Amino acid sequence: MSQFISVFDMLKIGVGPSSSHTLGPWRAAKQWVSKLKNTALFDKIDAIKVDLYGSLSLTGKGHATDLAILLGLSEADPEYIPIEDILIIVERINTQEEILFKGGKTIPFFKDSIVFNREFLPFHANAVTFRGFLKGEEVTADTYFSIGGGFIVQEKNHLEEEIEINTKNFPFPINRAVELEKYCDKHDLRISDIVLMNELELRTAKEIDFELNRIWETMLECMYIGCHTEGKLPGGLNVKRRAFGIQEKLIKDAHYTDPKEWVAAIRSSEVKFREILKWVSCFALSVNEVNASLGRVVTAPTNGSAGVIPAVLMYYLVIENHDADFNHIKRFLLVAGEIGSIFKKNATISAAMGGCQAEIGVSSAMAAAALTELLGGSPAQCLVAAEIAMEHHLGLTCDPIGGLVQIPCIERNSMGAIKAINAAEIALETDPKEVKVPLDKVIDTMWKTAQDMHENYKETSEGGLAISVGMADC
Repeated sequence: MSQFISVFDMLKIGVGPSSSHTLGPWRAAKQWVSKLKNTALFDKIDAIKVDLYGSLSLTGKGHATDLAILLGLSEADPEYIPIEDILIIVERINTQEEILFKGGKTIPFFKDSIVFNREFLPFHANAVTFRGFLKGEEVTADTYFSIGGGFIVQEKNHLEEEIEINTKNFPFPINRAVELEKYCDKHDLRISDIVLMNELELRTAKEIDFELNRIWETMLECMYIGCHTEGKLPGGLNVKRRAFGIQEKLIKDAHYTDPKEWVAAIRSSEVKFREILKWVSCFALSVNEVNASLGRVVTAPTNGSAGVIPAVLMYYLVIENHDADFNHIKRFLLVAGEIGSIFKKNATISAAMGGCQAEIGVSSAMAAAALTELLGGSPAQCLVAAEIAMEHHLGLTCDPIGGLVQIPCIERNSMGAIKAINAAEIALETDPKEVKVPLDKVIDTMWKTAQDMHENYKETSEGGLAISVGMADC
């Protein structure tokens, strides 16, 4: 039986700066509270403590893991919470030293209630344990692993499949890229057609369109906000926002009042050849500057790599096809989601497990395949594009300075977007029958590379730029 990972699992709306270190722990805390409320323990416990392990501990401060825990315990929803409420909730908890749950119950929660442990637990580098106490005695404890892209699993379930096996009879069960290509060839369908038919087993066509449009509008709003916000990013590195300045130079005298008019204004402008790369970089930088500021983004497939897919999709809309509509956006997101799911099933999308190749590399592959379909490429050429994009990200380490998703993370999204476009162009000029490295092989290689990579280069801030440069140098 095949695993099924929905497009809406791969592309999730949430809050930055990290899907594994912010969104995952947030969802785990919220899930733990919900679980407690379904038992008699919730009314009994009078104290809570949280232990962070491994990468969640080593880079937790820079990734706002501690803030995410507070928000999750407060039962806030990362998908819908007003961004301006985030710091208000955190400040209230830190000032009053208590968690206020829905329904009115309060439990004391002090600054030392979250413990940062350097120890790594088995199974995954990102682990968090929630403990409930009654009169000083621990009465409940649950450990969750944040396995990348906002996915979480409980410790007792981790020996089972990471993604729940869906028993529905999907028309096209897919684990490997070769299976996807065979379905496309046999039924003379595009990748997006195959993916859509699987998704229709879970949702109506109207629901799929609604959710995909909501994802796109979140991406668009994120780019718009990033391109219209000046200043420096929070966290102590004093990184200057660059999307604003780049956009100001490129947009010239165009007038607009909202994100959709903004897109129309860019489309109607005469974009010179040299400006194309600047626009793509601007789109990617804008998203990850918003992400670094605890803004709302779409994990694609992670928060740290959230800028690649919207940047490449915007490239198609404003450079390649001015007549593109929602149907093109829909196809792009469907293809991207499926390619990401194949990486998730056979390797990892967690930088704490595989380095940055698992984030920027995967997002670049997703975007490359999706762009190739929209540019008229065959399903086989789409897979070639994904392979090229990942092949040239193999071995990319994750070494964030100060544990912040800023240096080198933000610029890497720009690099990943450019590589995706380049990979698509190469794939369109390639005969898939002559390709020496199929996508499945490069995915296997990526996973083997991840296993061989030293742990210092897996989102610990104990190697690479994080050590050779460091906070003090910034």
